[in-house]
Amino acid sequence: MLRGGRAITMNGYEIIENSDIVVRNNRIEAIGSTGQVNIPDGAEIIDISGTTVMPGFVDVHYHTQWLITDIHINQVWQYLPNLAYGVTTTEDVQTSTTDILTYHDRVEAGEMIGPRIYHTGPGVFSAENVRNLDHARTVLRRYKDYYRLTSFKMYMSGNRQQRQWLIMAARELELMPTTEGGIDFKLNMTHAIDGYSGLEHSLPIAPLYSDVVNLFKTSQTTYTPTLLVSYGGPWAENYFYTRHSPLDDPKMLHFSPYEDLASKASRRGRNLGGWFRDEEHVFPKHAVFLKDLIAAGGRTGVGGHGQLHGIGFHWEMWAMQSGGMSEHDLLRVATIYGAEAIGFDNDIGTLAGGKLADIVVLERNPLGDIRNTNSVRYVMKNGRLYDGDTLDEIWPRQRALPSYYWQQQAPAVTNGVSDDDAITGANGRS
Repeated sequence: MLRGGRAITMNGYEIIENSDIVVRNNRIEAIGSTGQVNIPDGAEIIDISGTTVMPGFVDVHYHTQWLITDIHINQVWQYLPNLAYGVTTTEDVQTSTTDILTYHDRVEAGEMIGPRIYHTGPGVFSAENVRNLDHARTVLRRYKDYYRLTSFKMYMSGNRQQRQWLIMAARELELMPTTEGGIDFKLNMTHAIDGYSGLEHSLPIAPLYSDVVNLFKTSQTTYTPTLLVSYGGPWAENYFYTRHSPLDDPKMLHFSPYEDLASKASRRGRNLGGWFRDEEHVFPKHAVFLKDLIAAGGRTGVGGHGQLHGIGFHWEMWAMQSGGMSEHDLLRVATIYGAEAIGFDNDIGTLAGGKLADIVVLERNPLGDIRNTNSVRYVMKNGRLYDGDTLDEIWPRQRALPSYYWQQQAPAVTNGVSDDDAITGANGRS
């Protein structure tokens, strides 16, 4: 049982100031105010007084990236920093290959540590050359019957008639279709009008006004802007790289290969976007639209795009909140709205009896400052509690996270050079 934390349950705007959360196996059995919840005999009580506890974060637009195609490794390193930073569920929208099927199964079977690995499989592109509604059914049965998915991604799959055939077939097969508009504003609008359940990547125009807000409110399309790779201006990730240093963050260094971090954070040259004055950045204008959309009853989700595994999801949240959205609304977007967007809200997204035990325990209150989302003390995924700094398992087992090959930052051999020579230099000079 987790006792004493301030619980932001995401059931509406409910907050339980001193909560008891009972977890049995991999689900939440009960949650309520301290003293109001029946404590099972023999329950282990973990005191989290003074913390804030909330559902695990849901990244609805995540790409693992930089996997080696057709070579299935024992542990995907990208999954570790995401879980350590509180992301307990991911949705990879357009996996390029079917390798993700293996990784999904291995995480589900407990053979690999990571968030829940949901995905759309490879995208449906124009090469499918959809000829009619029956052909669209044939294309999508691959996703329903072979990949056994609940969603797919359509990307530039032909003209509007072809895109509508795919939506019609998706409804028959009970698949949730998401899409993106290729930096074409008019195309994005037709996606919302035609009924796609999700729209990925930012609209290429900012600012936007009430007509677009009302369209997305009416269609209930979940708009996931991925502001780290903003359209219409410099990418938001460059804003954060030039103000934060993940290369100096011990937690990021612990979970990420040094070469990967250094390639992104040691310099930001022209090929990576470089440095921009604050007023050059477009993401705050996109974020104002997000605030207006949520206030009107529309839907949005948080998608880190896999740009920087770990802290990157938090950068995306902070960018989304920069337009004035309330902290509580942003946290709901990052949890229950994300769960609903990918069709798993019956199991994740809120703290409630019967839900899967995906929980984040924060040292500091994010309702006072959204930057406090990056203060993870513990993360629980599927009923297993991990230390937020190390991913050592605390409960129900006590087990240290194994050491992996990419954490060896220097060769273990000296090629015949003694330890003393290695320190001072073989020729005696330091």
